[in-house]
Amino acid sequence: MASNVKVWYDKEGDYLEVIFSDKPGYMRETNNDAVMEMVDREGNILGFSILAVSRLSQSKPLVAELVGKGELK
Repeated sequence: MASNVKVWYDKEGDYLEVIFSDKPGYMRETNNDAVMEMVDREGNILGFSILAVSRLSQSKPLVAELVGKGELK
């Protein structure tokens, strides 16, 4: 099954957004201050965003737990 993923980077805002679905949803915090997850009303993950992308360390990965329930739709 084919799926589209939308990736958007705002250089001026230093903000990266990855969207898996066009369903309506809202952003909520994760365990990492730089990462927000987008979920629908049922808690399914629709995407995520990363703030201050250019300041990420090149020597270690950014780690955040996305805790939405269910499969990506």
